[in-house]
Amino acid sequence: MNQSIAPIEQYTAAFEQFEKQTAGKEPDWLHQIRKEAFAYLQETGFPNSRMEEWRHTNLSPLLQQSFQLCRDDRHDVAADEILPFLVENLDAHQLVFINGRLDPKLSDLHGLPEGVRVESIASLLQTDAARLEPYLACQGSFEGSIFAALNTAFMQDGAYIYIPKGAAVDKPIHFLYYSAPNGEHLASHPRSVIVAGQSSQAVIIESYAGRCGEEYFTNAVTEVALGPNASIEQCKLQRDSDKAYHMTVLQAHLDRDSRYKHHSIILGGGFVRNDIHSILDAEGIHCTLNGLSMADGNRHIDNHTWIRHAKPNCESHELYKGILDDKSSGVFKGQIYVAKDAQKTDAKQANQTLLLSDEAEMNSMPQLEIYADDVKCTHGATTGQLDDDAIFYLQSRGVNQKAARSLLTYAFANEIVHQIGCEPIRGQLDRLLHERLPMA
Repeated sequence: MNQSIAPIEQYTAAFEQFEKQTAGKEPDWLHQIRKEAFAYLQETGFPNSRMEEWRHTNLSPLLQQSFQLCRDDRHDVAADEILPFLVENLDAHQLVFINGRLDPKLSDLHGLPEGVRVESIASLLQTDAARLEPYLACQGSFEGSIFAALNTAFMQDGAYIYIPKGAAVDKPIHFLYYSAPNGEHLASHPRSVIVAGQSSQAVIIESYAGRCGEEYFTNAVTEVALGPNASIEQCKLQRDSDKAYHMTVLQAHLDRDSRYKHHSIILGGGFVRNDIHSILDAEGIHCTLNGLSMADGNRHIDNHTWIRHAKPNCESHELYKGILDDKSSGVFKGQIYVAKDAQKTDAKQANQTLLLSDEAEMNSMPQLEIYADDVKCTHGATTGQLDDDAIFYLQSRGVNQKAARSLLTYAFANEIVHQIGCEPIRGQLDRLLHERLPMA
């Protein structure tokens, strides 16, 4: 099925064909959601640089490409190929998706605690679709997000994680989306649904990667629902090909006294847009959003975050850092919204960017929108280059200039890495940083 990432009209035939392929194979409620999403896609159209939310991200390179959905689950990916994209020394429950489809042979779900479900959405739709209905396309509503609508219309598979009330998952849950297009222009639209019941606990790792030098399009949506007093730490690690297009929408709905930490680590992709929406919809919630982006060449990384404080007595902490080299470019737009009744809100937001070359470019737009009067809210942004005095000091202690620059860059990035609770992930990221920042 040819799917052209171009003007909306070119999607119509692709969607009609996709509907024929899925007719009678999925529940009516999902079929209706797909139709509504595609209708929204047709009505709204793709954004352009005249729109405020896309003013610094030109979609033309993506829209001019032609991609196709993976037609089946055939591929030639062996376990050795994905090994570099697994977390070293991490004992985890693991799902692996190749070109958007689950590969059972590369997955390992042995020993899940009683009541915990980790499985593919495609499989669940065949065996227990009613379990998905309250969550699928609920937190990740497509209204207001054209790429969430695109995902909803064409999604085929993804990870479903359900943690029941009071359950504590003994080891991390890791799902990897790996693209192996074999020279084809493939598009995948993975959907992830994470449901954490009351007083449950888990660490979840969400990875994206692909074959080096390959051009492909990943358009992912992740929906997260935390029950009262649930505690989830989630780490998204993105190491796509430098020629890949990567779009992600994350929507998280947080209930009373829940604790949610999300770390977004972007090390790959040639064209990246990362949208995170977090709704603090009851009292006593603690929400942390951290991000680290590294880009070189002509790569472009755009991070948009929204934190909505809807109820009183909640805290949010946000720190996004970027490291840009060569002619790369970055965008950060973060909005903290405090509703009228959300008194005693404590919200902090910061964006810091390190420019390693004179040609790198950063656009930063932190925002506060406050309608309550008893709050503590701060936000700020800094963009600059390495401190010449610090480089000189290290050189005076016998460190050469290249190593001095790498050490200072490493220290800048490590503040984000250090906040990740899972030690094997910290160790993996530490090694990746040393690979990118030679110390000699």
